Amino acid sequence: MTGFDILTAGRVVFGRGRASKAASAIRASGGRVLLLRGSHAVADRLAAELRVLGAEVEEIRQTGEPLLDDLDAVVARGRERRVDVVVALGGGSAIDMGKAAAALIPAPHPAMTYLEVVGEGRPLDVAPLPFIALPTTAGTGAEVTKNAVIGVPSHGRKVSLRDDRMLADLAIVDPALTDHAPRGVTLASGLDAVTQVIEPYLSCRATPFTDALCRDAIPRGLKALSCLMQHEEEAARDDLALSSLFGGLALANAGLGAVHGFAGVLGGATGAPHGALCGRLLPGVLRANARAVAGEGGDLTRHHEVASWIGAALGETGDPIDLLEARIDAWGLPRLAAMGVEASEIAVLAEASRGSSSMRGNPLPLGVATLEAILHDSL
Repeated sequence: MTGFDILTAGRVVFGRGRASKAASAIRASGGRVLLLRGSHAVADRLAAELRVLGAEVEEIRQTGEPLLDDLDAVVARGRERRVDVVVALGGGSAIDMGKAAAALIPAPHPAMTYLEVVGEGRPLDVAPLPFIALPTTAGTGAEVTKNAVIGVPSHGRKVSLRDDRMLADLAIVDPALTDHAPRGVTLASGLDAVTQVIEPYLSCRATPFTDALCRDAIPRGLKALSCLMQHEEEAARDDLALSSLFGGLALANAGLGAVHGFAGVLGGATGAPHGALCGRLLPGVLRANARAVAGEGGDLTRHHEVASWIGAALGETGDPIDLLEARIDAWGLPRLAAMGVEASEIAVLAEASRGSSSMRGNPLPLGVATLEAILHDSL
């Protein structure tokens, strides 16, 4: 058996109602708090509780996926307020912004020094500030990953700021924070969660640790998402939140694959939501990977397992990948063309995607022609 490492947050707390204890844990980490937040009402309560406990709280609303200019502004405010702990309460965008801010507030150089692909990709010079994450969507698993995805419009890319020390000191995953999320948010984030347990399971970097997580989370997440597309249910919210957490743990330790290799490039070029891109690309990538592995005479056992879990979760007969694509269509997820991808741009987008860091985890390298075909089929 090949050896492996396990990287994750300093402490992970999971369970319905666990966010109620967040203020005291945050206050123990510092007295000057930078709170990156979305629109969730729990953020108001958390800020008030922190102030009662004597903390100074600087609140910043995070709307949309984090961009480099926004990050620079957040870092400047954090330094001006001399914050000593960063908290993010929101979706993946808020958590990525908080994670990046915690890393860069004490850093001696500009963000571009540390960004991959478009910058120098230099490791952090100093340790980040303490960082605490409370996700309000079930999808990215960002609360237990070591990177933050930042949009750089001048380069038309979304790229990562990455360092092992960027892992949260505390991740509080309370499924109640995801209750009654809008249907579109649930769909896009849920498909991201499902993708982030399928890709690590098929990854060339998979480990026994990540396998154990993914074998549980793939069917669990698919069933929960299918349920939530029909009606609101606490148990399904709990299962999807757990699948998302497992996805973050898995991708941080086994990598991802072509779906995410595409998503960073397409998201940077179009501004389309990350989870929606992942969901739309997943069926095509699954087909292409199975064909590539079969063409090399490789072992298709894992691909067959994933297909069987998809079929069982959807409860229908027929080709499971075709069924998944049909179900995604029925749920109302737009196709790539509706998200701003132009047919004339596919060759350039495929070539750029080929160099994405997530592609390194794909079961096999995919040629540009195959990548172009996946994009064309997803338009």
